[in-house]
Amino acid sequence: MLTIKTLLFLALGVFTAFYLFNLFSSIKRKQQEETVAPGALHTAIGFIANFFDTLGIGSFATTTSMYKFWKLVKDEWLPGTLNVGHTLPTITQAFIYIAIVEVEMTTLIALIAASVLGMWLGAGVVSRLPRRTIQIGMGIALLVAAGLTLMTLFNKSASGGTDMGLHGIKLLIGIIGNFTLGALMSLGIGLYGPCLIMISLLGMNPKAAFPIMMGSCAFLMPVGSTQFIQKGSFNLKAALGLALGGIPAVLIAAYIVKEMDLKYVRWLVVVVVVYTAITLLRSAMADRKASASQKA
Repeated sequence: MLTIKTLLFLALGVFTAFYLFNLFSSIKRKQQEETVAPGALHTAIGFIANFFDTLGIGSFATTTSMYKFWKLVKDEWLPGTLNVGHTLPTITQAFIYIAIVEVEMTTLIALIAASVLGMWLGAGVVSRLPRRTIQIGMGIALLVAAGLTLMTLFNKSASGGTDMGLHGIKLLIGIIGNFTLGALMSLGIGLYGPCLIMISLLGMNPKAAFPIMMGSCAFLMPVGSTQFIQKGSFNLKAALGLALGGIPAVLIAAYIVKEMDLKYVRWLVVVVVVYTAITLLRSAMADRKASASQKA
């Protein structure tokens, strides 16, 4: 007899196949216009970001910072590139952690479904936003990510409880919360940190957050990525680098490293992310002044 977890894995396989079909279709179109093979730097960024992502740092903020430092991706293509590129490594994480961490299936499925719906609605809006709006949104998103990282460093978030599921009003709050986080992911705000804090505040065991946040992202990212792919609002070469470097990084982090002291890495991430956020917001101001000058 098929268990609910087995059915969840089968559904994840279907979502993965749907994503790959759209990605390969995009590669086929782009190959006629340009070289799509990622370079060593693209792949290295994918490895670094997803290695620390698997250990709990988060990948969106760190990837954005590296892209901005080396000027690899247009600002308006950052949300799409992050979602398209990190999809396969995140799916790999989900298969691993849903299998090894037991969490109530009702809670897991309800929160995953809410996040997918949030991403679907959010990606449809973000993929059509102008450059300056995305710069402002990403700048704010990075400052939020830095704040969440500081909360982790100073232990200001709740320590959590022992429950492995949510019921009643807590389940409803969790659904609304994950819907919101799914929508915000389309703008580049990573789901992992906020989801971990939300799960802990609702009295669940923080370990239960891993299959919830990784499962949510694994299902919602193929959905959101499809909209970015269809509208062409992403950098294919950079996205492929994230995927190629990210998958082995996830396997190494999950099965070999497993745990490590990330205190100093988190401090470095805060500094770099805040700098990147300021850079994006300054770029948005510069674009505004340039636009005003042209109109004058």
